[in-house]
Amino acid sequence: QVQLEESGGGSVQAGGSLRLSCAASVNIQSFNDMGWYRQAPGDQRDLVAAITSGGSPIYAASVKGRFAISRDNAKNTVNLQMDSLKPEDTAVYYCNANVQGHALRPPQTYWGKGTLVTVSS
Repeated sequence: QVQLEESGGGSVQAGGSLRLSCAASVNIQSFNDMGWYRQAPGDQRDLVAAITSGGSPIYAASVKGRFAISRDNAKNTVNLQMDSLKPEDTAVYYCNANVQGHALRPPQTYWGKGTLVTVSS
């Protein structure tokens, strides 16, 4: 059973930094891509950043230049370095992993339970 566990959330003042980590219970090279989503109260869950198995990152426009996603295949972790944090970055951050489907198996998506990031002004 695949499990994703986030860590590193907390409270920080605007302009500060946090580093989130997502530890997978399986070899992350089995995933086609992994990423981070966030959800603020009353809002939908939105993509923050993702990284393919080949290491190609994508970012939401709102975090580009401030956040950096990376993966450590040896440790089966995906990390999100968040710098220059803003109050609007306040949300629960969720780790996500996806496996593409094929003729014999539907696509599979996995989620962690989330970690809270609070940025005060």
